[in-house]
Amino acid sequence: MKFTKAHSLQAIANLLQCEYIGNATFEVLGMNEIHVVEKGDIVFVDHPKYYEKALNSAATIILINKKVVCPEGKALLISDDPFRDFNKLTNHFKPFIHSSVSIAPTAQIGEGTIIQPNVFVGNHVLIGENCLIHPNVCIYDHTVIGDNVIIHAGTVLGADAFYYKKRETGFDQLVSGGRVVIKDNVGIGALCTIDKGVTGDTTIGEGTKLDNQVHIGHDTIIGKKCLIASQTGIAGCVIIEDEVTIWGQVGTTSGITIGTKAVIMGQTGVTKSVAGGKSYFGTPIQESREILKQLANIKKIPDILTKLK
Repeated sequence: MKFTKAHSLQAIANLLQCEYIGNATFEVLGMNEIHVVEKGDIVFVDHPKYYEKALNSAATIILINKKVVCPEGKALLISDDPFRDFNKLTNHFKPFIHSSVSIAPTAQIGEGTIIQPNVFVGNHVLIGENCLIHPNVCIYDHTVIGDNVIIHAGTVLGADAFYYKKRETGFDQLVSGGRVVIKDNVGIGALCTIDKGVTGDTTIGEGTKLDNQVHIGHDTIIGKKCLIASQTGIAGCVIIEDEVTIWGQVGTTSGITIGTKAVIMGQTGVTKSVAGGKSYFGTPIQESREILKQLANIKKIPDILTKLK
Protein backbone atom coordinates (compact mmCIF):
# COMPACT_ATOMS: atom_id res chain seq x y z
CA MET A 1 0.00 0.00 0.00
CA LYS A 2 1.53 3.28 -1.11
CA PHE A 3 0.79 6.54 0.68
CA THR A 4 -0.59 9.46 -1.32
CA LYS A 5 2.58 11.39 -0.51
CA ALA A 6 5.97 10.75 1.10
CA HIS A 7 6.25 11.11 4.87
CA SER A 8 9.31 11.55 7.03
CA LEU A 9 10.53 8.89 9.44
CA GLN A 10 10.03 11.34 12.29
CA ALA A 11 6.43 12.04 11.26
CA ILE A 12 5.63 8.30 11.26
CA ALA A 13 7.35 7.87 14.64
CA ASN A 14 5.33 10.76 16.05
CA LEU A 15 2.13 9.18 14.75
CA LEU A 16 2.99 5.90 16.49
CA GLN A 17 4.52 7.64 19.52
CA CYS A 18 7.56 5.40 19.26
CA GLU A 19 11.34 5.74 19.08
CA TYR A 20 13.14 5.65 15.75
CA ILE A 21 16.67 4.92 14.55
CA GLY A 22 17.80 6.66 11.37
CA ASN A 23 17.69 10.05 9.70
CA ALA A 24 14.63 12.04 10.83
CA THR A 25 13.96 13.09 7.21
CA PHE A 26 14.23 9.53 5.83
CA GLU A 27 11.42 9.09 3.28
CA VAL A 28 8.57 6.67 4.00
CA LEU A 29 6.51 5.89 0.88
CA GLY A 30 4.20 3.10 1.99
CA MET A 31 3.72 -0.09 3.99
CA ASN A 32 3.58 -3.72 2.94
CA GLU A 33 3.89 -7.34 4.00
CA ILE A 34 7.26 -9.04 3.75
CA HIS A 35 6.55 -10.83 0.44
CA VAL A 36 5.65 -7.63 -1.46
CA VAL A 37 7.79 -4.92 0.16
CA GLU A 38 9.70 -2.40 -1.92
CA LYS A 39 12.15 0.40 -1.24
CA GLY A 40 10.49 3.05 0.91
CA ASP A 41 8.04 0.60 2.52
CA ILE A 42 7.48 -0.17 6.19
CA VAL A 43 7.39 -3.84 7.15
CA PHE A 44 6.61 -5.09 10.66
CA VAL A 45 8.24 -7.94 12.57
CA ASP A 46 7.49 -9.03 16.13
CA HIS A 47 9.26 -12.39 16.52
CA PRO A 48 13.04 -13.02 16.72
CA LYS A 49 12.66 -15.90 14.24
CA TYR A 50 11.88 -13.38 11.49
CA TYR A 51 14.13 -10.46 12.44
CA GLU A 52 16.83 -11.29 9.91
CA LYS A 53 14.35 -11.81 7.08
CA ALA A 54 12.70 -8.45 7.74
CA LEU A 55 15.98 -6.57 8.18
CA ASN A 56 17.35 -8.01 4.93
CA SER A 57 14.15 -7.56 2.94
CA ALA A 58 13.53 -4.89 0.31
CA ALA A 59 11.78 -2.78 2.95
CA THR A 60 13.75 0.24 4.09
CA ILE A 61 11.81 0.90 7.31
CA ILE A 62 11.43 -1.94 9.80
CA LEU A 63 8.81 -1.69 12.56
CA ILE A 64 10.35 -3.96 15.21
CA ASN A 65 9.97 -4.75 18.91
CA LYS A 66 13.68 -4.76 19.82
CA LYS A 67 16.63 -2.43 19.35
CA VAL A 68 18.95 -4.10 16.85
CA VAL A 69 21.75 -2.95 14.58
CA CYS A 70 20.15 -0.95 11.77
CA PRO A 71 21.28 -2.06 8.30
CA GLU A 72 22.96 0.60 6.20
CA GLY A 73 20.53 2.66 4.17
CA LYS A 74 17.55 1.67 6.32
CA ALA A 75 15.68 2.91 9.38
CA LEU A 76 13.98 1.35 12.39
CA LEU A 77 10.78 2.14 14.26
CA ILE A 78 11.02 0.66 17.77
CA SER A 79 7.62 -0.45 19.08
CA ASP A 80 6.49 -2.51 22.05
CA ASP A 81 3.77 -3.97 19.78
CA PRO A 82 4.51 -3.81 16.01
CA PHE A 83 1.29 -5.69 15.12
CA ARG A 84 -0.82 -3.07 16.90
CA ASP A 85 1.13 -0.19 15.37
CA PHE A 86 0.97 -1.63 11.85
CA ASN A 87 -2.83 -1.65 12.29
CA LYS A 88 -2.65 1.93 13.54
CA LEU A 89 -0.90 2.95 10.33
CA THR A 90 -3.44 1.14 8.13
CA ASN A 91 -6.35 2.78 9.94
CA HIS A 92 -4.68 6.19 9.63
CA PHE A 93 -3.75 6.05 5.95
CA LYS A 94 -6.68 3.98 4.70
CA PRO A 95 -9.53 4.41 7.18
CA PHE A 96 -12.88 2.69 6.80
CA ILE A 97 -15.44 5.04 5.27
CA HIS A 98 -19.06 4.01 5.74
CA SER A 99 -21.56 4.33 2.92
CA SER A 100 -25.25 5.20 3.12
CA VAL A 101 -26.09 4.44 -0.51
CA SER A 102 -25.96 1.34 -2.70
CA ILE A 103 -23.52 2.83 -5.20
CA ALA A 104 -20.97 5.21 -3.71
CA PRO A 105 -20.67 8.59 -5.45
CA THR A 106 -16.90 8.09 -5.77
CA ALA A 107 -17.34 4.83 -7.71
CA GLN A 108 -16.60 4.96 -11.44
CA ILE A 109 -18.61 2.70 -13.74
CA GLY A 110 -17.74 2.25 -17.40
CA GLU A 111 -19.96 2.62 -20.43
CA GLY A 112 -22.20 -0.33 -21.20
CA THR A 113 -21.89 -1.91 -17.76
CA ILE A 114 -25.12 -3.31 -16.33
CA ILE A 115 -25.64 -3.39 -12.58
CA GLN A 116 -28.66 -5.41 -11.43
CA PRO A 117 -30.76 -4.52 -8.34
CA ASN A 118 -29.41 -4.87 -4.80
CA VAL A 119 -25.74 -4.63 -5.80
CA PHE A 120 -23.49 -2.71 -3.40
CA VAL A 121 -20.60 -0.75 -4.92
CA GLY A 122 -18.25 0.81 -2.37
CA ASN A 123 -16.10 3.91 -2.24
CA HIS A 124 -13.53 4.48 -4.99
CA VAL A 125 -14.47 1.29 -6.85
CA LEU A 126 -13.49 1.23 -10.53
CA ILE A 127 -15.60 -0.90 -12.91
CA GLY A 128 -14.75 -1.08 -16.61
CA GLU A 129 -16.90 -1.21 -19.72
CA ASN A 130 -19.51 -3.80 -20.73
CA CYS A 131 -19.57 -5.66 -17.42
CA LEU A 132 -22.58 -7.50 -16.03
CA ILE A 133 -23.02 -7.48 -12.25
CA HIS A 134 -25.88 -9.70 -11.08
CA PRO A 135 -28.09 -9.09 -8.00
CA ASN A 136 -26.76 -9.10 -4.43
CA VAL A 137 -23.11 -8.79 -5.39
CA CYS A 138 -21.08 -6.84 -2.81
CA ILE A 139 -18.06 -4.90 -4.05
CA TYR A 140 -16.00 -3.43 -1.22
CA ASP A 141 -14.07 -0.13 -1.34
CA HIS A 142 -11.15 0.34 -3.77
CA THR A 143 -11.91 -2.80 -5.81
CA VAL A 144 -10.80 -2.57 -9.45
CA ILE A 145 -12.73 -4.47 -12.15
CA GLY A 146 -11.71 -4.50 -15.81
CA ASP A 147 -13.78 -4.67 -19.00
CA ASN A 148 -16.21 -7.44 -20.03
CA VAL A 149 -16.36 -8.99 -16.56
CA ILE A 150 -19.37 -11.08 -15.47
CA ILE A 151 -20.06 -11.49 -11.73
CA HIS A 152 -22.93 -13.72 -10.63
CA ALA A 153 -25.32 -13.28 -7.73
CA GLY A 154 -24.16 -13.26 -4.13
CA THR A 155 -20.44 -12.88 -4.78
CA VAL A 156 -18.37 -10.74 -2.37
CA LEU A 157 -15.25 -8.93 -3.53
CA GLY A 158 -12.95 -7.37 -0.94
CA ALA A 159 -13.75 -8.90 2.45
CA ASP A 160 -11.00 -8.80 5.09
CA ALA A 161 -8.01 -11.11 5.07
CA PHE A 162 -8.18 -14.06 7.47
CA TYR A 163 -5.11 -12.95 9.45
CA TYR A 164 -5.01 -12.92 13.26
CA LYS A 165 -2.57 -12.65 16.16
CA LYS A 166 -3.31 -14.76 19.20
CA ARG A 167 -3.43 -12.83 22.47
CA GLU A 168 -4.31 -13.88 26.01
CA THR A 169 -7.62 -12.08 25.53
CA GLY A 170 -8.40 -13.69 22.16
CA PHE A 171 -7.47 -13.00 18.55
CA ASP A 172 -6.54 -9.58 17.18
CA GLN A 173 -7.20 -9.08 13.48
CA LEU A 174 -4.62 -7.56 11.16
CA VAL A 175 -6.48 -4.72 9.46
CA SER A 176 -6.74 -5.17 5.70
CA GLY A 177 -5.85 -2.12 3.62
CA GLY A 178 -5.33 -3.79 0.23
CA ARG A 179 -7.54 -4.30 -2.79
CA VAL A 180 -9.10 -6.85 -5.11
CA VAL A 181 -8.14 -6.42 -8.77
CA ILE A 182 -10.13 -8.25 -11.44
CA LYS A 183 -8.65 -8.09 -14.94
CA ASP A 184 -10.52 -8.03 -18.28
CA ASN A 185 -12.80 -10.87 -19.46
CA VAL A 186 -12.96 -12.61 -16.09
CA GLY A 187 -16.03 -14.67 -15.18
CA ILE A 188 -16.96 -15.13 -11.53
CA GLY A 189 -19.70 -17.55 -10.49
CA ALA A 190 -22.36 -17.22 -7.81
CA LEU A 191 -21.47 -17.04 -4.11
CA CYS A 192 -17.73 -16.63 -4.62
CA THR A 193 -15.64 -14.79 -2.02
CA ILE A 194 -12.41 -13.00 -2.91
CA ASP A 195 -10.58 -11.38 0.02
CA LYS A 196 -8.59 -8.20 -0.42
CA GLY A 197 -4.88 -8.04 0.24
CA VAL A 198 -3.57 -7.06 3.66
CA THR A 199 -1.60 -4.22 2.08
CA GLY A 200 -1.31 -5.32 -1.56
CA ASP A 201 -3.65 -6.72 -4.20
CA THR A 202 -5.50 -9.99 -4.60
CA THR A 203 -5.50 -10.37 -8.37
CA ILE A 204 -7.53 -12.46 -10.82
CA GLY A 205 -5.84 -12.51 -14.23
CA GLU A 206 -7.31 -11.80 -17.64
CA GLY A 207 -9.70 -14.41 -19.02
CA THR A 208 -9.79 -16.55 -15.87
CA LYS A 209 -13.10 -18.22 -14.98
CA LEU A 210 -14.32 -19.13 -11.48
CA ASP A 211 -17.19 -21.54 -10.90
CA ASN A 212 -19.74 -21.05 -8.10
CA GLN A 213 -18.65 -21.12 -4.45
CA VAL A 214 -14.93 -20.54 -4.95
CA HIS A 215 -12.92 -18.81 -2.21
CA ILE A 216 -9.73 -16.87 -2.92
CA GLY A 217 -7.61 -15.80 0.07
CA HIS A 218 -5.79 -12.51 0.61
CA ASP A 219 -2.86 -11.47 -1.61
CA THR A 220 -3.26 -14.46 -3.92
CA ILE A 221 -2.36 -13.88 -7.55
CA ILE A 222 -4.13 -15.93 -10.22
CA GLY A 223 -2.79 -15.78 -13.76
CA LYS A 224 -4.44 -15.62 -17.17
CA LYS A 225 -6.96 -18.11 -18.56
CA CYS A 226 -7.23 -20.30 -15.48
CA LEU A 227 -10.27 -22.49 -14.75
CA ILE A 228 -11.29 -23.07 -11.12
CA ALA A 229 -14.24 -25.35 -10.36
CA SER A 230 -16.73 -25.09 -7.50
CA GLN A 231 -16.06 -25.48 -3.78
CA THR A 232 -12.34 -24.84 -4.22
CA GLY A 233 -10.56 -22.92 -1.47
CA ILE A 234 -7.35 -21.06 -2.29
CA ALA A 235 -5.42 -19.85 0.76
CA GLY A 236 -3.65 -16.51 1.11
CA CYS A 237 -0.45 -15.54 -0.69
CA VAL A 238 -0.75 -18.28 -3.32
CA ILE A 239 0.56 -17.79 -6.87
CA ILE A 240 -1.36 -19.62 -9.58
CA GLU A 241 0.35 -19.18 -12.92
CA ASP A 242 -1.31 -18.98 -16.36
CA GLU A 243 -3.69 -21.59 -17.79
CA VAL A 244 -3.95 -23.69 -14.64
CA THR A 245 -7.02 -25.93 -14.27
CA ILE A 246 -8.28 -26.68 -10.76
CA TRP A 247 -11.21 -29.07 -10.40
CA GLY A 248 -13.82 -29.18 -7.64
CA GLN A 249 -13.25 -29.27 -3.89
CA VAL A 250 -9.53 -28.60 -4.08
CA GLY A 251 -7.88 -26.93 -1.09
CA THR A 252 -4.45 -25.32 -0.84
CA THR A 253 -2.05 -24.26 1.87
CA SER A 254 -0.72 -20.69 1.84
CA GLY A 255 2.42 -19.32 0.24
CA ILE A 256 2.75 -21.88 -2.56
CA THR A 257 3.03 -21.67 -6.35
CA ILE A 258 1.12 -23.76 -8.90
CA GLY A 259 2.97 -23.75 -12.21
CA THR A 260 1.70 -22.85 -15.67
CA LYS A 261 -0.74 -25.32 -17.25
CA ALA A 262 -0.82 -27.59 -14.22
CA VAL A 263 -4.02 -29.61 -13.72
CA ILE A 264 -5.19 -30.21 -10.14
CA MET A 265 -7.77 -33.00 -10.00
CA GLY A 266 -10.82 -32.88 -7.74
CA GLN A 267 -10.53 -33.13 -3.93
CA THR A 268 -6.76 -32.71 -4.01
CA GLY A 269 -4.98 -31.07 -1.08
CA VAL A 270 -2.24 -28.88 -2.52
CA THR A 271 0.25 -29.07 0.35
CA LYS A 272 3.30 -27.72 -1.51
CA SER A 273 4.35 -25.89 -4.66
CA VAL A 274 4.02 -27.92 -7.86
CA ALA A 275 5.58 -27.54 -11.30
CA GLY A 276 3.57 -26.65 -14.36
CA GLY A 277 2.59 -28.89 -17.25
CA LYS A 278 1.64 -31.90 -15.11
CA SER A 279 -1.49 -33.41 -13.59
CA TYR A 280 -1.79 -33.86 -9.81
CA PHE A 281 -4.07 -35.73 -7.41
CA GLY A 282 -4.42 -36.71 -3.75
CA THR A 283 -3.56 -35.50 -0.27
CA PRO A 284 -0.69 -34.93 0.16
CA ILE A 285 -0.45 -33.96 -3.48
CA GLN A 286 1.35 -36.23 -5.97
CA GLU A 287 1.57 -36.50 -9.73
CA SER A 288 -1.65 -38.23 -10.77
CA ARG A 289 0.08 -40.92 -12.85
CA GLU A 290 2.13 -41.98 -9.80
CA ILE A 291 -0.83 -42.23 -7.47
CA LEU A 292 -2.88 -44.08 -10.10
CA LYS A 293 -0.05 -46.63 -10.40
CA GLN A 294 -0.11 -47.05 -6.62
CA LEU A 295 -3.87 -47.62 -6.63
CA ALA A 296 -3.51 -50.20 -9.43
CA ASN A 297 -0.82 -52.04 -7.44
CA ILE A 298 -3.00 -52.07 -4.32
CA LYS A 299 -5.69 -53.89 -6.29
CA LYS A 300 -3.16 -56.64 -7.06
CA ILE A 301 -2.49 -57.40 -3.37
CA PRO A 302 -5.31 -60.00 -2.93
CA ASP A 303 -4.02 -61.98 -5.95
CA ILE A 304 -0.46 -61.85 -4.63
CA LEU A 305 -1.56 -63.11 -1.22
CA THR A 306 -3.57 -65.93 -2.79
CA LYS A 307 -0.52 -67.10 -4.75
CA LEU A 308 1.62 -67.07 -1.60
CA LYS A 309 -0.70 -69.51 0.21
